[in-house]
Amino acid sequence: MLLQASGIGKNFGATTILSNIHLQIQERERIGLVGANGAGKSTLLRILAGESSYDEGQLFLAKGMSIGYLAQNSGLQSDESIQHEMRAVFADLLAVESELRELEARMADPALAADESEYNSVLARYSAKSDAFRERGGYAIEATIRGVLHGMGFSGMPPDTIVSTLSGGQKTRLALARLLLVKPDILMLDEPTNYLDIETLTWLESYLRSYPGAVLVVSHDRYFLDALADTIYEIERTSAKRYTGNYSSFVEQKAAEYERQLKLYEKQQEEIARMEDFVRRNIVRATTTKRAQSRRNMLERMERIDRPQGDLKKASFRFEVDRLSGKEVLQVRDLAMAYEGTAPLFSGVGFDLRRGDSVALIGPNGIGKSTLLKALVGQMQPANGTIRWGTNITIGYYDQEQTGLNLNNTVLEELWSEYPHLEEVRIRTVLGNFLFSGEDVLKKVSTLSGGEKARVALAKLMLRNANVLILDEPTNHLDLVSKEVLESALLDYEGTLLFISHDRYFLNRMAEQVLELSPRGIRHFLGNYDDFLAKAQELDEEASERAGTAKPAAAVRKAAVEEPAAIGAQSYEAEKQAKREERNRQRRLEQLEKEIASAEEELASLEERLTDPEIYNDYVSVQNLQSEIDELKAKLQKWYEEWEALLS
Repeated sequence: MLLQASGIGKNFGATTILSNIHLQIQERERIGLVGANGAGKSTLLRILAGESSYDEGQLFLAKGMSIGYLAQNSGLQSDESIQHEMRAVFADLLAVESELRELEARMADPALAADESEYNSVLARYSAKSDAFRERGGYAIEATIRGVLHGMGFSGMPPDTIVSTLSGGQKTRLALARLLLVKPDILMLDEPTNYLDIETLTWLESYLRSYPGAVLVVSHDRYFLDALADTIYEIERTSAKRYTGNYSSFVEQKAAEYERQLKLYEKQQEEIARMEDFVRRNIVRATTTKRAQSRRNMLERMERIDRPQGDLKKASFRFEVDRLSGKEVLQVRDLAMAYEGTAPLFSGVGFDLRRGDSVALIGPNGIGKSTLLKALVGQMQPANGTIRWGTNITIGYYDQEQTGLNLNNTVLEELWSEYPHLEEVRIRTVLGNFLFSGEDVLKKVSTLSGGEKARVALAKLMLRNANVLILDEPTNHLDLVSKEVLESALLDYEGTLLFISHDRYFLNRMAEQVLELSPRGIRHFLGNYDDFLAKAQELDEEASERAGTAKPAAAVRKAAVEEPAAIGAQSYEAEKQAKREERNRQRRLEQLEKEIASAEEELASLEERLTDPEIYNDYVSVQNLQSEIDELKAKLQKWYEEWEALLS
C-alpha cells in the first residue's frame, strides 16, 4: 500500500464537496478517477497530493514515498531553455557526473601517479561513483530526455527554446514531460490528455502502462481510460466507489449493480406490501390477531432497502434539420491554406461530402485542421483551390475556442440574442435541456466553466436546425455523461457531419469515413478510427515494401495517398451503405432498449395498482386494468422479438 485515504471529507462553506471518501493506491496500480464535472475529482487529487486541506478523515502515505502531481491546465513557468529544465530533473546525477570528470582529470595528472597510495584512493572513489552513476541511469540521461521530449511532441523544437515563449498548451505538455522524467512513486495527473494529439496520446498510454510507479489519473477520455486503467474510482453524490477493471468494465458493473439493487428493493417492497396487507386484513380478527401482530413486529424490525438512485440528471437534446440538403453537399479541390508571410500549412487538399456522411478530419496538432474548417465556413480565405457548397445548405459551426460566445451576456441573453423570434419559455426550455435551470440562466457567460460554456454553444447550435454540422473538438470540456448524450444526439442526426476530434472513443463511434490531413494533401479511409489505423498500417507496410524494390519515393507517396481513393465506385457505395445500415441498426437498438425499459416500468406500475384494495375490490376496474396490462405485454413481446432479431 503506497497511499490510503480513510473517511476524507471536504466542505466549501455550507456545501459538502466530498464525504467519507475511502481510497487506496497500491504498487504499480493504474487508477482512473471519474465523475461528472464539479463532482470533486480535482479537489480530491489536490488533497491526496498534499496541496489542499481536508476537514475530516485521515490520509496515510507509506514512508519514503514521493508524489508527483500535475494540475489541470498547469504549465511549466520558466525563463530557462527546454533543455535546461529537463536536465535540472537530474541535478544530483549531473553533480556526480561532474565529480567523475574531476576525478578523471586528477587520475590523468602525472603528479598523482607518483603517489601510489593517493592514486589508488582516487581510483577506488572513481570506481564506486562510476558504478553508482551507471546503476542510476546516468549514462542514459540525454537519451531519456530525448525520448520523452519526442514522445510529448517536442522533437522538432530546438532544445535551446526558452520555455516562456511557448504556448499555454505546449507549457502544459512540457510540465507533463518533466514530471515523467522525475518518475515519482505515485504519479497524479488531472486531465493530462488535454492539448495532446492522437499520436502523443498513444505514446503517453504506452509510457504509463510500463511506468514503474503507481498512476492516478483524472480523465474524460474513455479510450485512454480503457487502455490504461485497471481500477476505476467514481465520485458521485460526494462519495467514492471502487470498481476493478477499465472504464468499459466499470460501466457494465455499475449498470449490473443498479439492476441488482433495484430487484432487491422491488422484491422487498412486494414482501412489505403483502405483510402490510395481511396485517390490515387480520389485525381486528380474534383468530388471527396474534399472527397479524407478529407480522407487524417483523415489519418494524425489517432493515429497509433504499431505492437505488439512478444516474444524475443529464443534458437531453436532438439535432434536427429544417430541410434536407441536396445529395452533393461539398466539393473541395486543390485547397491550400497559409498565414501571411509563411509557407502553406498544407496544399493539394481535395475531398467530397455527400448528404448523410459522417466524416472525421484527423492529423497532428498544428497541421491546420481547424484552419481548414474555418475556410469551409468562410472565416478564412484559402491561398489556393476551390470550395463549392451544394444546394439548400445550412451550416452549423462549433468552434472549439468558443469565440462565438459573448462573455458579457447572461446565458439567457446569449441564446435569445441569436434567436430573438423565439419566446422566452422556449429558450428556457432549451436551456433546461442543457442543465441550465432557475437562476442559472442569469449567470454571465464569462463566469461559466469550460463545460458550461460548451453546453451553451451546443444549445445555440441545436437551435440552428442546420443540415450540415461542422464541429471542431466538440467533446472538449464535456464530462463523460455529456459526451455520451452528444454522441446519441449526433447518431440520430439526419444531416451531414464533418468533425475534428482527438477523442478516439468518439471517433470510433461517430466516424464512417476518416480524412487524414498532411502537408501534401489528404488520405481518405472508409470506416472509423480503428479501421483507419489498420488500413494506414497496411498502406505504410506496402509503401515500405515498394521502397525496398527501389520504387521512386514520389511514386510511393502518390500510391499511399491515392490508393484508398482507388476503391471502385460500386464497392465504395456498397461499403458506405453497409455502414449506414449498421448505424441505423444501432440507433434502432438504442431506441428499442429505451422503449422496452419505459414499458417495463409502466407494466410494473400497472401490476402494482392491481394490489390496491380500491382496484381489486372493483371488478370493472380490475378488468380495465388487466386489459391495459395485456395490451402492454403484447407490445413488449413484439419489441423483444425485434430486439432479438436486430442482435442476431
